[in-house]
Amino acid sequence: MRHASKVGREGDRRALRMALALTASFLGVEIVGGILANSLALLSDAAHMFTDVVALGLASFAVRIAERPATDTKTYGYHRAEILVALLNGFVLWVIVAGILWKAWERLLDPPEVLGGSVAIVAAVGLVVNLIAARMLSNAASHNLNVRGALLHVLADVLGSLGALVSGGVILMTGWTGADAVASAVIGALVLFSSWTLVREAVDILMEAVPRHIDLEELRRALEDVPGTNEVHDLHVWSLTTGRYALSAHAVIAEGTPGDHVLAEMTERLATQFAIDHVTIQLEGRSRRHAEPAH
Repeated sequence: MRHASKVGREGDRRALRMALALTASFLGVEIVGGILANSLALLSDAAHMFTDVVALGLASFAVRIAERPATDTKTYGYHRAEILVALLNGFVLWVIVAGILWKAWERLLDPPEVLGGSVAIVAAVGLVVNLIAARMLSNAASHNLNVRGALLHVLADVLGSLGALVSGGVILMTGWTGADAVASAVIGALVLFSSWTLVREAVDILMEAVPRHIDLEELRRALEDVPGTNEVHDLHVWSLTTGRYALSAHAVIAEGTPGDHVLAEMTERLATQFAIDHVTIQLEGRSRRHAEPAH
């Protein structure tokens, strides 16, 4: 399992590096294009693409840090580094959205001259670049919240490029330069919506909430169904990082029941039914539920 995890993380890091190189290579083109075309949509997308470069760099760094072994002071290792970076990426997205919406409002009130043709060309190239980068990250994002945060940045850029492309087309056909500001506002709203899930999941992990795919009562029943088990209490389940789950519990077993057999069966059920691989279970001859402090 450790070998598979190491291979998976190497794949995550490789995907992040490739997406970083591709995104950084187009950043300068979009900045110059936005200035020459006087397009807020392009400049907003360029600003967000700059944060993509930072986000992808941080995400790659976090994957590397997460591989560091546990120490005497960090007994769970550095897995949460990825979650902290994911949370930071989500907050940065919100700050960017606020700036985009404010500037879009100013431009909507007083639309400046915008070169629609230049906007459409640069946006079309940017759309292709962002779609390639998103494809590079899509597989790793399914099992890594940190990479998912980086992918959300890139997908927001996909929306940005698409919005800029549409606004450029509208300006070319109608001459209404306010379309540039409207496109920017729509992009900002979509980015805000897409980043909410990322922030919520990161906060849940940091607060050690029960993973969303686990029904705690169903899990309790699965443990209490182990032969010789009378009761399971003081049950806690949490995420160490995305895809890695931990559990602690007290199990009351019947007199004369082999404890090793109970532990082996519980560990097997937790791994196969709930994908929980870090398990701590205290066996008791009688329940101490009422002797414990309330949680």
